Amino acid sequence: MFNKIEHIGIAVKNAENSMTLFNALFQGEPYKTEVVESEHVKTIFYQIGPNKIELLESTSPDSAIAKFIEKKGEGMHHVAYEVDDISTEMERLKKEGFQFINEYPKKGADNKLIAFLHPKSTNGVLIELCQEIK
Repeated sequence: MFNKIEHIGIAVKNAENSMTLFNALFQGEPYKTEVVESEHVKTIFYQIGPNKIELLESTSPDSAIAKFIEKKGEGMHHVAYEVDDISTEMERLKKEGFQFINEYPKKGADNKLIAFLHPKSTNGVLIELCQEIK
């Protein structure tokens, strides 16, 4: 079951330039910066009230973020939803006919297990499932 929107991901070309912009926009600093080597991405998280924004900068020219920016430019990349049990939720969604980009949950940023639904099965929206690692 989906609990809430966990965060909104925004693809950016240059994290340092984008931090300057978003620091001014949000009148504050990010609470966390993290490189996820397996995904070839640098992440920057802002907490805005109960909501989070994740900036994503590619660390490799062949990463998913680099390909996204090349194809669509900078901007909103995905919406992430918090779930209690990511494996159970993936099974349920597969039975409903949704397609996943990854077959099994994997470790993501901000102490989460993650899985992405393919946009072809979600009206063009990349959806991420997130479960807190305990």
